Amino acid sequence: MPNIRPISDLRNYTELLNEVKENSPVYLTRNGRGEYAIVKITELDKLKATIKLLANLEEGEKSGREMGWLSADDVEAKLGL
Repeated sequence: MPNIRPISDLRNYTELLNEVKENSPVYLTRNGRGEYAIVKITELDKLKATIKLLANLEEGEKSGREMGWLSADDVEAKLGL
């Protein structure tokens, strides 16, 4: 279950930060609406890496559709295997 807290709870930020765990961010609301999320840096890094990987995969798929796909033999030849 998500940990949702009002932004006013930041007054006691030490307690709030202790609630932030891996795969369990704390969501902060302002005027009853979601505004912020506090996540561990390691989790943020994983999210950034995932986004970068997905962008690279999308770029490769687009290249394959536009310029044609390589066979496994072509890939091995290009890699010198």
